[in-house]
Amino acid sequence: MQKEKIIIAQKRLIPVSRQAACEGIVLLENKDAVLPIKNGEIISLFGRCQIDTYRSGTGSGGAVNVPYAVNALEGLRANTSVRLNEELVSVYENWLEDNPFEDGGGAWAAEPWFQHEMPVDDQLVQQAALNSDKAIVFIGRTAGEDQDNADAPGSYRLTDVEMTMVEKVTAHFERVIIVFNTTNIMDMSWLETTANKHAIKAVLYSWAAGMEGGHALADILSGDVSPSGRLTDTIAYQLADYPSSANFGRKDYNQYAEDIYVGYRYFETFKPQAVQYEFGAGLSYTEFRQDVEGFTVEGEGDDSQLHFDVTVHNIGEAFASKEVVQVYCEAPQGELGKPARVLVGFAKTQLIEPGESETIRISVPLKSLASYDDSGATGHRNCYLLEAGCYQFYVGSSVRKVQRVPSQLTLASLLVIEKLSEAAAPIQAFDRLMPGERNNDGTYQETYQAVPLRSINLKERMDQDAPTTYDITGDQGIKLIDVKEGRASMGSFIAQLSEDDLATIVRGEGMCSPKVTPGTAAAFGGVSDSLFNFGIPVVAAADGPSGIRMDSGHKATQVPIGTLLGCTWNQPLNEALFFAVGQEMLANQIDTLLGPGINIHRHPLNGRNFEYFSEDPFMTGSMGSAQTRGLSRAGVSGTLKHYASNDQETARSEADSVMSERALREVHIRAFEMAVKEGNASTIMTAYNPVNGHWTASNYDLNTTILRGEWGYTGIVMTDWWAKMNHPVEAGKEARTFTSYMIRSQNDLYMVVENDGAQTNAMGDDTQEALKNGSLTVGELQRCAMNICRFIMAAPVMERPLIAFDPVKSFAALDAYSNVEAPSLDNPLLLNITSNTTLHFYAPQDGVYQCSAIANYHRDALSQSSCSLSFNGDFGMSLPVNGTEGKSATVEGLQVKLEQGVYRLDIDFVKAGMTLEQVIFTKQ
Repeated sequence: MQKEKIIIAQKRLIPVSRQAACEGIVLLENKDAVLPIKNGEIISLFGRCQIDTYRSGTGSGGAVNVPYAVNALEGLRANTSVRLNEELVSVYENWLEDNPFEDGGGAWAAEPWFQHEMPVDDQLVQQAALNSDKAIVFIGRTAGEDQDNADAPGSYRLTDVEMTMVEKVTAHFERVIIVFNTTNIMDMSWLETTANKHAIKAVLYSWAAGMEGGHALADILSGDVSPSGRLTDTIAYQLADYPSSANFGRKDYNQYAEDIYVGYRYFETFKPQAVQYEFGAGLSYTEFRQDVEGFTVEGEGDDSQLHFDVTVHNIGEAFASKEVVQVYCEAPQGELGKPARVLVGFAKTQLIEPGESETIRISVPLKSLASYDDSGATGHRNCYLLEAGCYQFYVGSSVRKVQRVPSQLTLASLLVIEKLSEAAAPIQAFDRLMPGERNNDGTYQETYQAVPLRSINLKERMDQDAPTTYDITGDQGIKLIDVKEGRASMGSFIAQLSEDDLATIVRGEGMCSPKVTPGTAAAFGGVSDSLFNFGIPVVAAADGPSGIRMDSGHKATQVPIGTLLGCTWNQPLNEALFFAVGQEMLANQIDTLLGPGINIHRHPLNGRNFEYFSEDPFMTGSMGSAQTRGLSRAGVSGTLKHYASNDQETARSEADSVMSERALREVHIRAFEMAVKEGNASTIMTAYNPVNGHWTASNYDLNTTILRGEWGYTGIVMTDWWAKMNHPVEAGKEARTFTSYMIRSQNDLYMVVENDGAQTNAMGDDTQEALKNGSLTVGELQRCAMNICRFIMAAPVMERPLIAFDPVKSFAALDAYSNVEAPSLDNPLLLNITSNTTLHFYAPQDGVYQCSAIANYHRDALSQSSCSLSFNGDFGMSLPVNGTEGKSATVEGLQVKLEQGVYRLDIDFVKAGMTLEQVIFTKQ
């Protein structure tokens, strides 16, 4: 029955994923209407990514085991209106047989960022030009966790072989299309310097579009679908022109000297000439005209709503398409200084036929235009406010292709929107960027001012906010279902839990916990017998955000990367997509997805940008809210990550993100605020890095003052996997074992300890020690336990039967193999294997056997590898391993009940990397 549910869920999800992939492809150039491909034209494909098409990034954000994947070649072949130069395709297919895809051994995040390209010579290209009409050149890149991109060939820049390929193809073809099959933006300055640049007629980003990516690209190239994606990042000519470049990549600390001037907010204010493709840019196969029909203000004061009525006309003759309407605000500079333009609203039309039009209304809350005064420059320190003056608006199809709205909003006096308190302010002095005098061309001179430093007493704040402590009563017969159904209070339920129970419930177990869906990232909640006896079920969390990761080898649908989904500029589509993802989660009995990722594209080299949406916080928050709403509507939850400012992978667990309170609030946590207030978010993951001296998992101001106090968040907060914490007041030294600091800061759940390690405190954390010495109160621990239980009550696990975990799985012997010679389980199975293997073994007697393994993995402790064991074709267990630095380590598996006889054992290296030295079955 469950398999049928999974199949039904996948069938619903796949077409939505393909539509999203189509809508996120961004066409940046289309000279002489070279696209779409016309009937009868023969196309030559260059570049190995026509076959080795990237469908996601690496690491936890892309590790989905898919039932299939459609590459670009397959997608184009399946499209009946496209004819290919198959002779050239054969050349690539033959070359790839001798030069296969380099996957780094298949290990977690081990895949290189690029694949060596097939060299091409003039004879090959000239022959292809004689046999075809147009050429498509594929440029491919991936990226991912634990490593940033580099400003070097094979990463941000083209390799010499790739550049030679472009030069030769453009020398022999007059009509060339460049396709960037990448997880992030790349250097594109060569488009304007290469010798035969006139031959490059079309340029598009197909990104990494999930397992349906090849079909989606063919839909666009053939004209079956008109492109409607728009950039969510600024593409500058030079990497050094991004304002964060001066500070990006340090291993000790990273000063956010650019402050709120990230991406287009910087370029449009200070340096527009540095931009090659502006924020919001993108083309369709038709032309549109946008007419502002009206601008009205409804309501009074900070409750006012600004309404923009825009009619979009398809003035082309041949293609129906969708258009994106974007609204930008230019606020008065005032005392605080403002970007020249800020995105404040957007909407995507329905499909508009040639000659037809659609009128849409974009509503913008006045309060969303507010700026945060962290210095008191306006006389209202720690307030969101609108300064007096003229607020001018622009409507159009990109940050530059806009028209000024004739009417404007004028505030005669300053308007305070929200009075807050200082929170998470910096303790390290530095200067931040500010607009100075205005130049004749409308840009501003760059000036700098000192950043306001922390002035509040964190200890006093925490003492004032100390939670109630409930006297521990012991078991009173109250179950969690009694709280859910209103027969008991949460306080009386939690009061039953002992100190040991409380210390256990704040520890999650994983990876690949056998207590939940096989191969998922973690189990939490009722992970001990004692907790389970109180009616607390075990919750399953699975990696995302590009689909469900199951390191057991079970299959799931891989959807496009976050950047592509942002480029759809389509909130309803994102909500529908993740509603369908949520249905697939339900079918797999998974309660929360570790996504969406909503960090900011602060710099193009961040290796994990593919998981995130944009350089703009409003765009990011809009898409993150849509996805969490979709998951919530399906009955599951999305875990927003990484809170906050996880903006580089270099030294991601050490480098301090040093920023002003204004930059933190207006840019780096605004998307989280939107998803909490507008997206029904109930789960948040903190980041690896510290923010202003305090690691985020133990950052009291982030997790309590702002998140719960100001935003009213009532869900749970979990750490990233194997995160570090430091003192919530004194900062200082950090460690993974400082869970008492996490609890005091109201990060509820530590992820993760080893399987069956929560009750035994396998990691040796300091929670119980801190209770004994008085540095942690029982009330603080109870507060986290209540947060976790409230989340569980609303999770789908509460609707499933409450069945205790049985560590013993039963398997029957193979009758047909009774005479097969097979090694006996009296001795370990000596293997030393790194790839999939099938073997037979002999169980000498009926009974229960404890399975364990000896394995090694030449990576660090944050790297993950996993293999699964199947008995006679039935899944038995996962054996997950973290990096062991090459040393042999014992991996505990499950118990299996076997009858005497021969068994077939299939060993599947789902996430390669480990060497499986031995498998041991010990008779119990």
